[in-house]
Amino acid sequence: MSTTGPVPEGVDHLPGAAAVATTGEAATGKRPYAPLVVFDFDHTLYDGDSGSHLVLWLIKRDWARVVAAIALSPLLLPLIAWLPTRRHAISVYLWIATFGTHRRHDMDRLIDLYVRKHAKEIRARLLPIALKVLQKHRDAGDRVIIATGASPELARAILDFVAHEDLPVIGSIGGPFLGGMITVEHCHHENKMRMIWDAGYDQIAVAYSDSSADLPLLKAARKPVVVNPKRRRVTMFRRVLPPGTPILNWGCKERGGDPVQG
Repeated sequence: MSTTGPVPEGVDHLPGAAAVATTGEAATGKRPYAPLVVFDFDHTLYDGDSGSHLVLWLIKRDWARVVAAIALSPLLLPLIAWLPTRRHAISVYLWIATFGTHRRHDMDRLIDLYVRKHAKEIRARLLPIALKVLQKHRDAGDRVIIATGASPELARAILDFVAHEDLPVIGSIGGPFLGGMITVEHCHHENKMRMIWDAGYDQIAVAYSDSSADLPLLKAARKPVVVNPKRRRVTMFRRVLPPGTPILNWGCKERGGDPVQG
């Protein structure tokens, strides 16, 4: 199936599969190249914001963290809503949640503990239709990566549940600061594209995302696919992305998009 053909709207056909270019390649089953397919994680493969779920659990560990988070929320929530200040506001919540955590290794242990304690809920949030699409791309031999605003350690730990722990994950990078952890590099908006290029990846064949913050990613892809968008964003996506761009719902009940049957 050609990468230049129409983008399908279901699971059975994938826009990232390359056509066999020559008779020799057809005979051997080899492909002339492996298209790069990029999946966002939150609200794309996972129903919700995985990083926020982790930080909320970390904050709720003791009352002092809860009080600090509540007290600062009137200031921080508007900053999260504004793209230029989002990383800084997220960092404050993360710092409150992790104060007393001095090493990256300690943060990884907290992530592992969180995932173990919430294994049932996390499994239920992984979207079966999304995982089918991801697996079909892998079966087709595409180069599949995850690019997410969550930490790569968290995304990998969650993907372990569905045997995709070997997938390359590009995510937000945390680091120690004044006794806690903050977000040093936010894998978000234009910076997500920079981090993808810096990791050595080339032209994007297909990109899947729910977020208007991922417009740079969707516009860079030859075949953008919007999945599980906020309902109020659907009109915007139809306006700014190429005509015929699929806008699908893979099972997020509170989100928009055309429903896809599993």
